[in-house]
Amino acid sequence: MDAMMEKKEILESGILERYLLGDVSEMEQLQVERYLQDTEIRNHYRQLEIDFEKLAMENAIAPPTKVKNSIMAQISAETEPPKNERLNRSGLKSYLAIAAALALLFGVSSFWLYMKLNSTETQLELVRSQNEVINEELEDLVKNYDAVINDYQIISDPNTVKLIMTGNEKSPNASAISYVNHIHKTVYLNATELPELPKDRDYQLWADVEGEMINMGIIPEGTALFAMNYIDHAESFNITIEPAGGSDHPTVEQLISNVYLN
Repeated sequence: MDAMMEKKEILESGILERYLLGDVSEMEQLQVERYLQDTEIRNHYRQLEIDFEKLAMENAIAPPTKVKNSIMAQISAETEPPKNERLNRSGLKSYLAIAAALALLFGVSSFWLYMKLNSTETQLELVRSQNEVINEELEDLVKNYDAVINDYQIISDPNTVKLIMTGNEKSPNASAISYVNHIHKTVYLNATELPELPKDRDYQLWADVEGEMINMGIIPEGTALFAMNYIDHAESFNITIEPAGGSDHPTVEQLISNVYLN
């Protein structure tokens, strides 16, 4: 097996995603660290880190302004980077740590406010109102992180097939990654490497089923991970450039990338 085939299999195996999430055995960890000595694989891994972090941040909720400085000070004081830092696989964990710090800080703040302001009923109502807002924000924060974790679990599932879609001569710089799970009937697309389009154009994904192109949805430009429509018995995935809002039928002359599902 030549070197190019080895690289392709490594990139499509999903082991880099599982390594990033810390879901590998000790032997697999050593294998990945050998793989990362290759420039192309290392650059691909770095892009995964950026995309996963971007996905987490897209779903993050900003904390209330009044406690932002306190949170950042607490995290800064308690977090000391190691002297010999490995490739970062703790991005997701750090966001969950921030969520935990928020919960702790909000609880302490609420208690302090209660003790400080319980002299009048009006002030007590203010504390209750602030607590309600805080609880709602925490619930939203937990829901968003649950969604992010669910996405990570899907793409790192052993039954998920990773397919790299490269651009053709019409768009040689285009690149996308699709994650297909036939057990859960899901398709996720990483579209961060698709070139920017004019405002009156959209990318659209199509499934070829026995010669018929079926719409899988409009691709949000620059999105780290987005769920597309799953189509049974798809033989290939195809990306076209369509008028803004998408088309009922693909514009074949604007086909810029495709990949076969073997």
